[in-house]
Amino acid sequence: MESRIFALSPDPHPSEIDRPEAHVIRCRAWAAPASCSLGGVTSFQRFAKLAKWADVIHYHFPWPFADLLHLVVQPTTPAVMTYHSDIVRQRWLGRAYAPLMRRMLRSMSAIVATSPAYAKTSPVLANVENRDRVRIIPLGIEELSYSYLDEDIIFQRLGLESGEPYFLFIGVLRYYKGLHTLVRAAASIRARVVIAGSGPEFNALDVLVQQLGLKNVIFAGQISDSEKIALLRCCRAFVLPSHLRSEAYGMVLVEASMFGKPMISCEIGTGTSFVNKDGETGLVVPPESPQALAQAMNMLLIDEAATQQFGRAARQRYETLFSGKVLGKAYAHLYNDVYVRM
Repeated sequence: MESRIFALSPDPHPSEIDRPEAHVIRCRAWAAPASCSLGGVTSFQRFAKLAKWADVIHYHFPWPFADLLHLVVQPTTPAVMTYHSDIVRQRWLGRAYAPLMRRMLRSMSAIVATSPAYAKTSPVLANVENRDRVRIIPLGIEELSYSYLDEDIIFQRLGLESGEPYFLFIGVLRYYKGLHTLVRAAASIRARVVIAGSGPEFNALDVLVQQLGLKNVIFAGQISDSEKIALLRCCRAFVLPSHLRSEAYGMVLVEASMFGKPMISCEIGTGTSFVNKDGETGLVVPPESPQALAQAMNMLLIDEAATQQFGRAARQRYETLFSGKVLGKAYAHLYNDVYVRM
C-alpha cells in the first residue's frame, strides 16, 4: 500500500517530504486557535487533489479543520477515522463544534478506537449512531524507526551512578499528567525519580519539590531521542501518573513496553490500562493517590522477580499488540474492507 500524508505546518518548506513511512504533503498553517491548525485556500485545493488520488482517506480525530476539508471538498472516496480522544478541556468549543463533528462521524465507513476501554467510556463512541462502525486498533510503534544509539553522558549530567535504580517519567509537563502525585510519592521512595521533559507545570512542580525538601527528584529537562533511549533502557520502571481523561492512551507506555520495562499507571478509564495491563505488565493504581503510587513503586524496587516478569510480559504484549507489523496488517485489513464495500 502506498501512503501519502496531508498536514499543515507553520513553515511548510519544503512542501513535500519523502519519509520511510510515507510521502508527506504540507500546506501552511495560518493560525492555531485552541491548538487546532487552520489552513488557507491552498489546503482545500491540495486536499481535493489527494482525495481523488486515494482509494481510502484516513482521518485523525480531533482535528476540526479536517472535518471542514471533508465538508467542503465532499470526496466520494471511502473514509475511515482514528478517534484518538474526546474533547475534554475545551467544552465550550466542543459544543460549538458538535454539529460538524456528528456530520463527519456519520460519513465515515469505519471509526477506529485505540482501546476497548475508550470505545466503552467515550460518550461519542458509545453513541448508538456510531458504535456499530467502531473497530478496535491500538496505537503502536515501528521498532525499526528507533536508532537504538543511546547517549550515556545523560547519566553523568543527571548525577546517576552506574547500575543505580531509578524510576522514569517522560513527557510534556502538562496539567493532566499527575506529576504532583509522583512528586509527593517520591518522598516515600528510596530511589531517584527522573522527570524528563519540559512544560507549563515545571515551576509549580519545582516549588513542590522544594517545599517537601526532596533530594531524589531529578528534572532532566528536554532530552534528545538518544538520551530518551538511554534512560528507558536503564530505568527500574516507567511511571505515568496521569489522572485525567486527557491522557487518552499514553504512547510513552508503548515505548516502555517496547524496551521491556515494567510500568505503573493510573486507572482513568482510557487506553493507559490497556497498554499497561494490571498484574501482567506492571501495576495500575488509583489516580491522585501518592500512597498507592509509592506502594507500587516500592514493590517494583524490592521485588526483583516480579519486576523482571512484568518487563518480559510488557515486551511480549508490545510484540503481540503494538508492533508495526501487527498494526500494519490490522489497518491493511480495514482499508481493504471499506474499499471492497464502496
